[in-house]
Amino acid sequence: MKPLILTLPVSLLAVAVLSAAPPKQTFTGTITDGMCAKADHSQMQMGPTDAVCTMACVSIHGATYVLYDGKNTYALGDQKAPEKFAGQKVKIVGTLDAKSKTIQVDSITAAK
Repeated sequence: MKPLILTLPVSLLAVAVLSAAPPKQTFTGTITDGMCAKADHSQMQMGPTDAVCTMACVSIHGATYVLYDGKNTYALGDQKAPEKFAGQKVKIVGTLDAKSKTIQVDSITAAK
């Protein structure tokens, strides 16, 4: 009976640790599109500005909004909120799924 009493709390602790939600993080970068993932719109030239090009790639070519931080490109779980920040540097608070490199967005604000 004694081993069972010790095993139960350890098992419950292990389940709690493994099921904990991933921590929220803050990411800073540029909202761009998956076709111009490094925020370089010179090849596509879908408009006079990066913002117009980004929105055109999303609406016309079916690209998705992504965040480019200068090194990495992250898919964004929310595809509505990024539209008003297209081509702009932003801060995103959310949780990262490291396997898919997707940020589940909680909030987006313009970076200062």
